[in-house]
Amino acid sequence: MVETLKRRINDGLFDVKNVGLVIVDEAHHNSFRKLLGKFENAIVIGVTATPLSSDVNLPLNKFYKELVVGESIETLIEQGYLARPKVHEYDVELNTLRTGVTGDFTIGTSDLLYGSDVMLELLLHAYRSHSVKKKTLIFNSGIITSKKVEATFRAAGFPIKHLDNRTPAKERAEILQWFKKTRGAILTSVSLLTVGFDEPTIQSVMLYRATTSITLYHQMVGRGARRTKNKKTFQVIDLGNNTDRFGKWDSAIDWESVFANPERYMGQLKESITEIRAISPELRAKFPLSLSIDFDVFAAYQNALDSGLKTATVMRDSIRQHAKMCMENAQTVSEALELVSILDKQIDGRVKEYVKCIGKVTRAYTTWLMASYRERLINLVTRSMSMQNKLAKAV
Repeated sequence: MVETLKRRINDGLFDVKNVGLVIVDEAHHNSFRKLLGKFENAIVIGVTATPLSSDVNLPLNKFYKELVVGESIETLIEQGYLARPKVHEYDVELNTLRTGVTGDFTIGTSDLLYGSDVMLELLLHAYRSHSVKKKTLIFNSGIITSKKVEATFRAAGFPIKHLDNRTPAKERAEILQWFKKTRGAILTSVSLLTVGFDEPTIQSVMLYRATTSITLYHQMVGRGARRTKNKKTFQVIDLGNNTDRFGKWDSAIDWESVFANPERYMGQLKESITEIRAISPELRAKFPLSLSIDFDVFAAYQNALDSGLKTATVMRDSIRQHAKMCMENAQTVSEALELVSILDKQIDGRVKEYVKCIGKVTRAYTTWLMASYRERLINLVTRSMSMQNKLAKAV
């Protein structure tokens, strides 16, 4: 371990002068950077599958002079060393997620999204569609979510266990042994099993989280890539839009360019993340039964132009989507109208985006449009909910 070696060097228990070669595994973590300068007579080789530093402020090209690129994933698949992934993507709305000091999505906002009933139902549906009876590894961002996953799958009658970094060593060993020997076993985990875990019998990997780290993405998918005599392919179920963010796991990456210009790569990644439009977790929690509570005004406007439609259809479709959100999360007209009342900021935001699309308009027109939007939304919700209730009583 880094700290152990550091103490031994400082205490004079380890002679660095006679060391001629230092090999750093998982070099992208930069965990050994504080010690490398002590090996003045050594050649230093860093080994990693993803030569992009985990710390944007400490790029690898500051510590290593040259990058030697090995065989691509596709080549290793063709040569029979790795299994080929079969990817199944589910488009998940991520605009409630926030990034923290590390640059990755926070555990708190991830737990709020992935711990919701609607997402757990989607996960279970995805499993039933692609992974039933396959040995499956589920990656989560937080412990709360992982335990909810365990409870959901157990209630559905599937063999599953939860594992995280707080699990005692003895219990962890027992769980991993169970996972190894049990056919069709499911293991849901947090902060573990991405590095140093090798279980060739894994047939399916479920990414029940979103990440901004290409290294973590590659590590998670790679847990299922071990080739065996009876396994030439494995399933990847992505419920975090990670494939859209980084590309397919087995696609070629210009690592030389990433190594030479990490700032450019990180800048492009940051741009893609900021496209996730901000919606507060509090608002998202008010609509637990809605898979999506967002509406891309700019995309809808462009689509209307391309289709030869009147641009006013953008506001019409936005109102319909807001109405759907309110109705599917309410039992009565009054409950639905109460949900309408908390959408003020979203309504104003959508109208302002629409106004930007159509060009310069007066402030008075914008104000009128906002009022008209609310009036039309209230009328649509009232009529639709009343009709639904009448039909329900008739049945």
